[in-house]
Amino acid sequence: MGNIKEQIYSKSPHFIQNWIVSLYNILAYRKRYSKKYIGFLNHYKKNSTLSLEELKNVQKEKYKRFITYVQDKSSYYKTSLSGIESPDDLTNITKLPIVDKEVLRQNIKDVYTIKKSEGGVSKTGGTTGKSLEVVFTFDDIEERFAILDNFRNSFGYKLGKKTAWFSGKSLLSNRDIKKNRFWKTDHFYNVRYYSTFHIHNKYLEYYVRDLIKYAPEYMVGFPSTMYEIAKYGMANNIDFPAGTIKAIFPTAETITDDIRTVLEGYFKTNLYNQYASSEGAPFILECKNKKLHLELQSGVFEVFDDNFNPSQKGRLVITSFNTHGTPLIRYDIGDQIELSDETCTCGNNNPLVKEILGRISDYIYSEEIGKINLGNISNSLKGVKGIVKFQIQQDIVEEIVVLIEKDEKEYTAKYEEIFLKNLRDRVGHKMKIILKYVDEIPVEKSGKFRIVKNSLKDV
Repeated sequence: MGNIKEQIYSKSPHFIQNWIVSLYNILAYRKRYSKKYIGFLNHYKKNSTLSLEELKNVQKEKYKRFITYVQDKSSYYKTSLSGIESPDDLTNITKLPIVDKEVLRQNIKDVYTIKKSEGGVSKTGGTTGKSLEVVFTFDDIEERFAILDNFRNSFGYKLGKKTAWFSGKSLLSNRDIKKNRFWKTDHFYNVRYYSTFHIHNKYLEYYVRDLIKYAPEYMVGFPSTMYEIAKYGMANNIDFPAGTIKAIFPTAETITDDIRTVLEGYFKTNLYNQYASSEGAPFILECKNKKLHLELQSGVFEVFDDNFNPSQKGRLVITSFNTHGTPLIRYDIGDQIELSDETCTCGNNNPLVKEILGRISDYIYSEEIGKINLGNISNSLKGVKGIVKFQIQQDIVEEIVVLIEKDEKEYTAKYEEIFLKNLRDRVGHKMKIILKYVDEIPVEKSGKFRIVKNSLKDV
C-alpha cells in the first residue's frame, strides 16, 4: 500500500479495514490467478507421478531453456558465463561460478533482465541490515504459486477455505491493541490474518480464544508464532477442539522436532513442511508420508561441505527456474540441508531430503564442540518450565548471551539450573554463558522470530 492508502487504512474503523484487506486481495489475486496460473497448476498436477528419470529429463530441458534466456537477457551473466563451454548443458553446471547474496547485491542492476516496473518486486530479509530487491516476471510469480498451491491442494486446501494466516503483515492500529484484537479478516476469501508482532504472554490468550472461535480449517505462516500460541494454550489447559484444523503449512522458518510436536499435538492435526525463499529458491515439499522431496521441475539443488566439496549434508546452492527477472544460478542461499538415499511410497518420485537444517547462521559455534544446530539448541528446554521464550546471541566465539522471557510464577532457580546444564551439555564447559532476563524479545522486521542470532564470520 502507498502512503495515502496507508493513511486511509489506518484511520478507518475495524470493519472497513477488513473490507480494505479483502479488496486488496481480490485485486492481487486477479493478477496472480490468471489462465496461465491454471495452466501451470494443471501441468504440475499432471506431472505429480512422473518417474525419477522423467523428472530429471524435465529438469535438464528447463535448465537449458533457462540458461539460454539468461545469457541473452542478463548483462551480468552474459559476461560471467561467456568463457564457459555449453553452460546450458546441465552436466557442465560445476563449471559455472557460485554467487552469494553480497555478489548478487553488488551487481544487481546488471543481473536484472527486466525493469522493476515490468514485474513483481520481492524484498529479502534484512538480518544483516542489508535487504535485496528481487524482480520476478509475472509468469514466474504465477508458476511459483501454482507449485505451492498444488502442494497444499493435495491436503484439501483451496483458496476460499477458512484459513488462519500468520505472516509479517503489519495491519493493526492502536485501537486494535487497546481492544485486544490482533487480527484482520478477508471476508471474501475467508482468511484471518493474525499479527506476528504482538506475540507476548499478556496477549496470547486472545489469540488462542479467537482461533477457537474462528475455527479455521487450515493454518499457514510463521511456525514460531503458532508455536508460542500452542505452548500458551497447553500451559493454561485451554483445549483446542479436535477435528477443527485439517493441516498446518509453515513458511519461512526452520521446523525443529519440538516445533512439530507442539503444533501437531496442540492443534490435533498434521504439519506439512515446505521450503522456498523470497529470492525464489526452488521448492522442497513434504508429502503425506512426512518425507521431504526436492522438486526437480523447479530447479537444481547442489549440496556442499564447508570447503565446497559435494556432500550429502551442508550448504545449499541452488539454480531456480522461476527467477527469469533476477536469475539465480548456483546461488549460495545461506541455508543447509541433508540429502537422503531413501525412496518414498507416496507416488512422488523426486529425490528425498532427510532434513532442512536452516540458515547457516542458525547455529552456535563452540571451539570445544563445533557447530550446534538449531534443533539441538531448541531442545535445551527439555525438563524446563517457566521459560516463555529464549534467544541465543553469539558475537564472539568464546561467549553467548541468552535472552530469556520468563513466567515469574513458574520459573525457579531449579529450572534455571536445568536450562544451564542443558546448554552446557551442548556448547561445552569452556563457553561463557550470560543469562539476561528481559520483558520481551523482539521479532525481526519481517515478523519472524529467531532462536539464534549469530554474527560470527568464517568459523
